[in-house]
Amino acid sequence: MAKASEIKVGNILRFNGDLVTVTEVMHRTPGKGGAFYLDKFRSIKTGKIVEARLGTDEQVEICRVETNDFQYLYEDGSFMVIMDNTTFDQHNIPKSLFGPAVKFLKEGMNVIVSFESEEPIMAQIPNFVELEITYAEPAVKGDTSSGALKTATTENGIEIKVPLFVNQGDKIKVDTRTGEYIERAK
Repeated sequence: MAKASEIKVGNILRFNGDLVTVTEVMHRTPGKGGAFYLDKFRSIKTGKIVEARLGTDEQVEICRVETNDFQYLYEDGSFMVIMDNTTFDQHNIPKSLFGPAVKFLKEGMNVIVSFESEEPIMAQIPNFVELEITYAEPAVKGDTSSGALKTATTENGIEIKVPLFVNQGDKIKVDTRTGEYIERAK
C-alpha cells in the first residue's frame, strides 16, 4: 500500500477492485480544508476514464506489473499463443487484449505483454508492420489523379487502400493503430 501522494502518472493501481492506469495527477490546496489530489485513471479492461478525489494520506494499492517482449507463435481459438524470448515459456493471451490491431499479427512477430501476478493485463503489437501484397488490381494508365487509391489484399487477408503504383508482391509498411498504408518497404 502507498499514500495517494506517492502516485505518479503511468502507475497501475487497483482502484475499487479494478485495474487502472494513472493518466493525470493534480494536487489541490484549497483555502479551507486540507489538501487533496484530483486524479484521472483509465480502466485497463474497459478503457473508461474514472476521476477520483483522494486525500493526501489515503492508501492506494500500486500493482507490480511486469512488461516483457514476447514472440507471437500462433492463434488458438480466442487466444494468441506467445513465447517468452528468454525462458521459452508459452502463454495464452486473450485476443481482446490486443484490440483491433490483432488482425496485423504475423507468426514470429515480437509483441509486448504486461502481466500482473501471472495474469495478462495489456498486450501491444508494434506500431508499424511490413506486409506483402498478395493481390492488387493493376493500375490503369491515365488514372493518376492526385491521391488515387486502390484496394489491395495483404498476406494475412486484410484489405488496405494503397496508391496505384503498389503491385502484387510488393512489401508495404502499415500503421497498426489506424490500418493505413504508410510507404513501400525497402
